[in-house]
Amino acid sequence: MKVWIPHAHGRQLLGRLPDDVTVEVAADITQLPSDPAGVRFWVPPFLARPGAAELAGKMPDLQVVQLLSAGADAWVGRLPEHLTLCDARGVHDSSTAEWIAAAILTHVRDFAGFIRAQARREWSYEQFAPTDELAGKRVLIVGAGSIGAALRARLTPFEVEFTLVARTARPAEQVHGVDELPALLPYADIVVLIVPLTDRTRGMVDAAMLAAMRDGALLVNAARGPVVDTTALTAELSTGRVCAVLDVTDPEPLPADHPLWRLPNVVISPHIAGSVRGLLPRAYALAGRQVTRLAAGEPLDNVVVDGY
Repeated sequence: MKVWIPHAHGRQLLGRLPDDVTVEVAADITQLPSDPAGVRFWVPPFLARPGAAELAGKMPDLQVVQLLSAGADAWVGRLPEHLTLCDARGVHDSSTAEWIAAAILTHVRDFAGFIRAQARREWSYEQFAPTDELAGKRVLIVGAGSIGAALRARLTPFEVEFTLVARTARPAEQVHGVDELPALLPYADIVVLIVPLTDRTRGMVDAAMLAAMRDGALLVNAARGPVVDTTALTAELSTGRVCAVLDVTDPEPLPADHPLWRLPNVVISPHIAGSVRGLLPRAYALAGRQVTRLAAGEPLDNVVVDGY
C-alpha cells in the first residue's frame, strides 16, 4: 500500500506501520514523487493550495484522504464520492483551547492596550487600572465538541459560568441547541465560536445575532471566518458596543485596507490557533493509526459525515 504524506520527517512520526506500506513525501501537489496510481492513503498539506482536492481525482486507487486540520470545509463536496474523508479531530483540542483562553485573558486584562502603551513608552496605570477580570464571567461556548470540552477544562479554574451550545440540544448533558442562541446571547459576557463551517453555520452570526449580544460582551471566533457575517460584524464593532478577538476572518487573509484592522476593540491573529510545534507529532500519530487500520480492514476514526 502506497501512502503520500507532506513532510519528510513525517515518516518517523507515523510510528510503526505494516511491512507492506510504502511512504512517499508529496510536499507539493505540483511536484509528485511518483505515479499517483497505487496511492491508497493520502495526507494533504496542512494548508493545501487551492485546487488540491482535484489531485484526488487523479489517484485511481485512492481510498482515504486524511486531513491534518480539524475543519474539513475546504474538502467537503470536492472529492469523488467513493473516497473516505477523515479530519484531525482531537489533534487541535489543546492548542485551540489554549489560544481561546489566551484571547479571553488578553481582552479582559487589556493586554492589547498595554502593548500599545509600551510602544509609546507610556506607564499606563492611570489609563487602564482597574482592568476587568475573568472570574465571575458567563461564557457561552458555541460548539460543544472536543475543543469545547478542552476549553471548558482550561477555563474552569477561573471561576466562570458556562453555557454550551451544539447543533442539537442534549438535555442530559445540559447542552442547548443552536436554535436557542437568540435567547442565550443577551446573558453571555463572552461568546466563543468553535463550530465547523457547514452550509448550516455559514453566516450564522449575522446582524441579528450580534445585536442580541449584551453591551460590553466579547466575541471570540476560533472557528472559520464565514461563520460570521463580516459586514455585520464590522458595523457592530464600529459602534464600540461589543469587542472581538478573531483568529479567522472572511476574507482570509484580511486585506490590509479592511476597516477591521483599524478598530481599537478588535484583536486579530492570522489563523494561528492550531499552528503549534506539537501539531505534527499529534497529527502524524493519528495518520499512522489510520494507515494501520486501513491495512487491517478496520473502521477508521474521524470520518467526516454531513460536513464534519
